[in-house]
Formats: sequence, structure tokens, C-alpha cells
Amino acid sequence: MTNKFTRTFAAALAASLIGVASLAAPATAGGQVSVSYTPTDPDQQQALGLGLSMFSLFNGMNSTGANISQHGNGNSAGGSQNGSGNNGVIVQEGDGHTGTIHQNGNNNSCGLFQFGENTDAQCSQNGNGQSSLTTVFGF
Repeated sequence: MTNKFTRTFAAALAASLIGVASLAAPATAGGQVSVSYTPTDPDQQQALGLGLSMFSLFNGMNSTGANISQHGNGNSAGGSQNGSGNNGVIVQEGDGHTGTIHQNGNNNSCGLFQFGENTDAQCSQNGNGQSSLTTVFGF
């Protein structure tokens, strides 16, 4: 399970880095690029959920509940959770970000990471035992 998750995560990270590196936009252009990962295998869902819980704990947050950490100006974030054992993480670095997480069900995990400036992203989970990860870069 861990080996399969590590390979999958490494491939997703490499693909996102290649995609971001291949962008050629003028300095005055504004926009965002996002990369999302939602495992379909129950073992990978559980591994990602554990990773997000560990991330939360290592950063002084709770391993369950809605966690938000913002560094910058003009950012807004929020979330709603209905159920138990849910973990929602929003980390926004830079200015002008908007992020929301909505979880309905039990034992769901969502990580929403935004960097740069002026991004807008959300995570919605309905059901039980889901995990997802979204990283957004704004320029």
C-alpha cells in the first residue's frame, strides 16, 4: 500500500511540475493552474487521509475538523462539515486567495493548497471515506 501510494504520489508530483514548468505566460497575464488527485482505491484513500492528518498535526493543527492557515493579504477561507472524523485542510500562501471545503459524511479528508496570488478553489465531498488533494498556483 505505501509503496503503491509513494509511486502514485511521485508520478502526480512529477506531472504537476512538468505542467507548471511548461507554462509560458507573459508577466502581465493572470490565471491559475491546479492539480488534483483523488484516489479510487480504498487503500490509497486511507493513505492520503493519513498523510493529510499527519500534515495537520505537524503544522500545529487538529487531525480532524476544519483547519485553515493563511499567510498573505486579502485571503478568505471557510468550510462546512456534517458527519464525524472529517479532516479539511486549507493552506493559502500569497495574496487574494479564496478557498472552501464542504464535507458531508464520515471520515473524509481533503487538502486544498493555494500559492501565488488570486486563486479560487473548492473541495466538496459527499459520502464516506473519501480523500482528495488539490494544489493551485496563481499568477
